[in-house]
Amino acid sequence: MSASTPERRQLALTLLVAGTFFMENLDGTILSTAAPRMAISFGVNSAAISVTITAYLLTLAVLIPLSGWLTERFGARLVFPAAIAIFTISSILCALSTSLPELVVMRVLQGVGGAMMVPVGRLVVLRTTEKKDLIRAIALLTWPALAAPVIAPLAGGFITTYASWQWIFLINVPLGIIAFIAALRLVPHGQTDVPPRLDWLGLVLTCGGLGSLTWLGAEFAGNAPAPIVLIIAAAVGVLLTGLAIVHLLRTKHPLLDLSALKTPTFRVTHAGGSLFRLTITAVPFLLPLLFQDALGWSPVLSGALVLFVFVGNLAIKPATTPLLVRFGFRTVLLASSFAAAASIALMALVGGATAYVLIAALLLFSGVARSVGFTAYNTIAFADIAPANMTSANTLASTIQQVAAGFGVAVGAAALRVGELVYGTGLSSYRFAFLALAVITVGATVEALFLHRDAADELRVAKAKVPRGRVRA
Repeated sequence: MSASTPERRQLALTLLVAGTFFMENLDGTILSTAAPRMAISFGVNSAAISVTITAYLLTLAVLIPLSGWLTERFGARLVFPAAIAIFTISSILCALSTSLPELVVMRVLQGVGGAMMVPVGRLVVLRTTEKKDLIRAIALLTWPALAAPVIAPLAGGFITTYASWQWIFLINVPLGIIAFIAALRLVPHGQTDVPPRLDWLGLVLTCGGLGSLTWLGAEFAGNAPAPIVLIIAAAVGVLLTGLAIVHLLRTKHPLLDLSALKTPTFRVTHAGGSLFRLTITAVPFLLPLLFQDALGWSPVLSGALVLFVFVGNLAIKPATTPLLVRFGFRTVLLASSFAAAASIALMALVGGATAYVLIAALLLFSGVARSVGFTAYNTIAFADIAPANMTSANTLASTIQQVAAGFGVAVGAAALRVGELVYGTGLSSYRFAFLALAVITVGATVEALFLHRDAADELRVAKAKVPRGRVRA
């Protein structure tokens, strides 16, 4: 029996949101490859282009907490299409920029749209998806975060080599137009609430703290961070974030409701899950550097090899849901984390004499592990969250995940720098970095070990009871 019209509409809505996630994630990483060409166009050095990446990530981090309040106040049907429109229009303005300061301003505007697209789009899917279909929906929403950082180096290399850097932004235009029209047709009308007065103090403290920490990560990942800048950013970030946490726990109507962290299944995603996200995000950053700087391979060859991580992501997708249903979340979380750690450790053995086919097989395996882990973490996060608390939990999850992903590059850069201090520049420093990341990834399993064996079993049972003939993930 074929799927009913509501089911097809829900699937279309989930794919729409996944597509907007992909655009937002891709634009956060693709500029790295295009930096030299953009620098020539603007008459600056390549390192200066990093400010455009920082501005984008910074805007995402500080504005995501506001998205929950805006959704409650104006409704997802208005906020989500508006976010797509802002993102698309700002992409055009980025392509039309004639100076670096102008591009930075447009990237901030683009970040405003992205900050609303990501959490609001996911909230729409979570609110309209039944428990039995939640695993499939989260699996579909997970692939953009996995695919974008892996595809970005190859896509950026091809675009800047065979076209111009402006097309990095212009490719968003047709996608944005299609997404905007689809959003108007697919996002359901929902009842808007009159939320409590906006927590302005919480907004200032949260934005200041997250903004400083994101800037710290971006500076640390740069070519030559000034120590004083790192110290100031760290001090301000820790202080404001600490004050924000104290305020959010005490105020009656906080900007970010931290109570969801009392739920074990939500907490495991944003404690051990954040470590997993950190290291998994760092790998696509280190691999191109290893292939190009340490091994002397071309950008195209480097990007083509990294693409096998994405192949692994896609290859395992049809099996992700059956694995969760068959073995349970705790077992899958532990297995995927250990597998991811093993794959990262094996990357330390890659050298100039390693056969391409062996590297491709290793990266394929790595993609499988990271895909299963991401899906399990993201699905279990909302398993025990009540519908009435979904908006606040989704906003908190989006904020934590964005900060963790943003620090992934910084963690990779830090591990590489320590390796260079110990072993000097060269292949040994990369081996140290990959082994360090592998150890951190193993640390992600600690909280999963204490998770109850039957955690989120209602999702497994609901999925397993879907009648034969129904559309499955």
